[in-house]
Amino acid sequence: MSQMTRVRWWVLALLFAATTINYLDRILFSVLIPVIRQEMHINDQQYGYINGAFQIAYTIGFLVAGKLIDKFGTKIGYAASLVWWSLAAMAHAVAGSATGLGFWRGMLGFGESGNFPAAVKSVAEWFPKRDRAFATGIFNAGSNVASMVGPPMFVWMTYHLGWRSCFIITSSLGFIWLAFWLVMYRRPEAHPSIGKAELEYIHSDTPEASEKAVGWAECLKHKEAWGFALAKFLTDPVWWFYLYWLPPYLYDVRKFDLKQIGWALPAVYLMADFGSVAGGWLSGFFIRRGWPNGKARKAAMAICAGAMPVAAMSALAGDPILAVALVSLATAAHQGWSANLYTTATDVFPKTATASITGIGGCLGGLGGFLFSAVIPGYVVTHFGYTPVILTMGAFHLTALAIVHLLMGDMRRINA
Repeated sequence: MSQMTRVRWWVLALLFAATTINYLDRILFSVLIPVIRQEMHINDQQYGYINGAFQIAYTIGFLVAGKLIDKFGTKIGYAASLVWWSLAAMAHAVAGSATGLGFWRGMLGFGESGNFPAAVKSVAEWFPKRDRAFATGIFNAGSNVASMVGPPMFVWMTYHLGWRSCFIITSSLGFIWLAFWLVMYRRPEAHPSIGKAELEYIHSDTPEASEKAVGWAECLKHKEAWGFALAKFLTDPVWWFYLYWLPPYLYDVRKFDLKQIGWALPAVYLMADFGSVAGGWLSGFFIRRGWPNGKARKAAMAICAGAMPVAAMSALAGDPILAVALVSLATAAHQGWSANLYTTATDVFPKTATASITGIGGCLGGLGGFLFSAVIPGYVVTHFGYTPVILTMGAFHLTALAIVHLLMGDMRRINA
């Protein structure tokens, strides 16, 4: 009997690192907007438009990235995506106006759209179903780690090196990751370091080798695809809203200075880390207890969705510390939800369609993000403040849960 190797966990570490770098490049602009807008005289409406440029490109990019990653494979697709977004992030340093920032935010969004289709497809290739939500929760926690360690690091670099240097230094991390990825990543069947026992464990689900490739048109014939995509449309904007608007909200409404924002954001996203891993672990725990996949995923998602209306009360909290605590609950619950929602795509659709279906869902999620975290908040915040937006978003996850239940049902596997 061969010894169980642990190659899949090294692959997961690479996915975690890439997602962390992805979000460091993504959040840098929103964290430093108090400084950037003073130099470039950017108002809230323009800030919404700049974020909207990212969201439009991100939305379009999801469809392109998902298709190309399924066609050319995870290794090439992930590498190409990372090079694109790293160069775009670096170019922020030369922007001289709101228009220039909007252009490079768009280029960044188009490149960053490849991260999640590639990572979810990698998890489907390297982990059996019972471990996928947990593995997704771990790599997805990279987004929270970035949001936790990034703000204080960015603040320090801004004070000592200037905000433009932050973009150059942060984006350089992607090229370091690229070297490890090109050397280390293979599919399980072709990896030189994997043992027989680990390979058998990875392939312990029902064999999928005979499944044919599934295109967009075929995917969209199934109501399960629409259930996944509509759930992304409703819930992704909540995450995007906090990602974009939390720093200016703390600065303008809660009267935090840049140093206080530097500690508040790490606290919020540390809780999001716990939520991401715990949410993924929870559905795996239910599956190990004998629950069907669909029931286990929906139970975990229901717990996360139920926490969102409570978290939305942050808009009404008088104490800023309580407000930060409730926002932390919102980010933790959303990330637990997201870890399970991503995994439903790998439960229902074959591996040959994983990146494409993730891209379709990401496209609608990006469209929802454009509407509900860029365009609409830009207008509402300017004229009515943050409270209406935060309270409204408290109901999005419960609505999405109802859609998942109706359209995805028991989450039984679709045969190609």
